[in-house]
Amino acid sequence: EEVLKNMGYFNSAQALADYAAVLIHIKKVLHAERSPVVVVGGSYSGMLATWFRLKYPHLAIGALASSAPILFMDDLIQPNAYFDVISRDFKEASASCYKTIRNSWFEIDKIASRPNGLLTLSERFNTCMPLNHSVELSDYLKGMYMHAAQYNMPPDYPVNRICNAIDQASFGSNILDKIYSGLVAGYGNQTLCIDTNPTIPSWHFMGWGWQICTEMVIPIGIGNDTMFQPSPFNLKNYVKKCKKDYGVATRPHWISTYYGGKNIKLVLRRSSSNIIFSNGLKDPYSSGGVLTNLSKSLVAITTVNGSHCLDLMVSQQTDPKWLIDQRKKEIKIIKGWIKQYYNDLRTLKLEE
Repeated sequence: EEVLKNMGYFNSAQALADYAAVLIHIKKVLHAERSPVVVVGGSYSGMLATWFRLKYPHLAIGALASSAPILFMDDLIQPNAYFDVISRDFKEASASCYKTIRNSWFEIDKIASRPNGLLTLSERFNTCMPLNHSVELSDYLKGMYMHAAQYNMPPDYPVNRICNAIDQASFGSNILDKIYSGLVAGYGNQTLCIDTNPTIPSWHFMGWGWQICTEMVIPIGIGNDTMFQPSPFNLKNYVKKCKKDYGVATRPHWISTYYGGKNIKLVLRRSSSNIIFSNGLKDPYSSGGVLTNLSKSLVAITTVNGSHCLDLMVSQQTDPKWLIDQRKKEIKIIKGWIKQYYNDLRTLKLEE
């Protein structure tokens, strides 16, 4: 409760205003008022980078927005897209793995419905505490698959690692044995128990929970044609849960109202410039990203095998050529912005 008292300022507009104040202060202290600034961010901060360029064009000459799902708000895309991409990732990795996962939910619920079934599942999956409901295990597994797809990065590619373990489980293994093999491959050390019901949420979890309940309402549901159990997005239930968890009123249309409405692509095209939208198409959030050029300077860079914010990760010796090329392309564009800025600065000085 004490934490929630101080979260009223925790919103995107305040974050942008804070960044603006910090930039102005730093440039003043360093006597660098005319030095160009390019804002860079990934995921939520990629959205902030886009919006900063839109709201504070006098402070940033451009923005690199990596894996920024700015189209996920207010029904701009269909709400099942996120889980559609995850399912596609697993299906492309292995059709048999996809099928095993798809069939596993029924098996989990079937065993849970038996006498002592939850205890059987608890022991089989080595949970830290006995399961109270099968959904605790299902949600944990779903979270693992989500994380694997979102961060399906080289060199080992978590989706492939999980699917290889599922497919290569010992002969005669039943579905849940295969799923457990995938779980071990996904999260590593099988001697550690899995915590399906953590009692103390992280600051990150609480902060993001607050934001998606107040203004960053991202409608994500699960359709009928995925490897998951169907769970359509229901705004009424979403609002009710937010009220219960945080005691706040949800504003599902605020982001689109404040940053450009349902015609955000048109708004950006007519009102902004110098933004790179980079997306790896293995990332489920890419379904809410800008995937095509909006203008000559509003550029979309996509990579078929890329994942969430991969271009912003520290470079590695094992980086594939396509990732190296992507970063080079982004740097080249940014250098062009800086060159143009100084050309404009010189022109204005000559005119003074």
